[in-house]
This record gives sequence, structure tokens and C-alpha cells, in this order.
Amino acid sequence: MAIKLDDKRAIVAEVAEVASSAFSAVIAEYRGMTVAEMTDLRVKAREGGVYVRVVRNTLARRAVEGTDFECMQEALVGPTVLAFSKDEPGSAGRVLKDFAKTNQKLVIKAVSLGGKLLPAADIEKLAKMPTYEQALSMLMSVMQAPISKFVRTLNEPHAKFVRTLAAVRDQKEKQAA
Repeated sequence: MAIKLDDKRAIVAEVAEVASSAFSAVIAEYRGMTVAEMTDLRVKAREGGVYVRVVRNTLARRAVEGTDFECMQEALVGPTVLAFSKDEPGSAGRVLKDFAKTNQKLVIKAVSLGGKLLPAADIEKLAKMPTYEQALSMLMSVMQAPISKFVRTLNEPHAKFVRTLAAVRDQKEKQAA
């Protein structure tokens, strides 16, 4: 189906805008997938904060020029779907990895994170990246650890004194009995 030049420019502009603000990207081959399966993928992607788009490879190459995902141009071969993480770096990896578990026709081809092209096997690493809430929780626990250790250290002499008194009391009760 022929696309008009203005439509092509609009597609390139839209994908370029998303790519310029995305944290990570995944390219997957969707050969043989039905419309219902693609619709299911799009629904799951929307729920996960992932921008998914099927774009012609030449348009996709133009769209990622000048972005961190320019390294992905070599992997744009065959029927591909682009997935960009808009909110969290690992969200595109999680969505496509989970979808690929139940649908064998979706094949991960490449992963890009931080301007580097990673092999498809690294989808697991991308999917295991913590969410924003998890990362914030980990940061707070690291920040809180020295303070809680300090408080425990200050409390320990008193606790040890109380345990010693209790041991002496128990020993005297044993001797009296």
C-alpha cells in the first residue's frame, strides 16, 4: 500500500519524537502474527507505558537518526515492530519478553539502551531492570541503612546491660532454689 509523502513525514516525525525521549527500545520480528495477536500486544504495551509501532524500515531508519537509537539501524530488516519505553527503561523489555513467552511468532531481534545496541539475549537484563518505585525503594533502604545501624549501635550498650542484669537475676534465683 502506497503512503503519501506527507504521511511518511508525519510517521517519521512521530517516531522521532518518541525516540528522542525514550529510555530504551526493542526491535522484534512479528512475521506470521494475526491481527488479534498484534492488537493484544498493543493493549499490553499501552498498559505498560510502551510505545509500539509497526513502521517501514526505511522510515524507521530516518526516524532514529540523531537519537540514542541510531545504532539500531542495522537490525531494521524484515517485518519489524518498534517498542520504546516511555516511562521506565525496562518496560519495553518486560512487555515484549512476557508477550513472546506466550506467542512464539514474536522474535526479539535487538535491544538498545543508552545508545548501545545489545543482542537479543539481553532482553532478560532489560526486563529485570527495576521499576521507578522499586528503584526508589532500593535507594531509600540504602540511605536509611547507616542511620538504622547507628541507632542500633547506640541502643546496644543499654540492651546488653539489661540482658546482663536478667542473667544475674536468673542465676541468683537458681541458687536460691
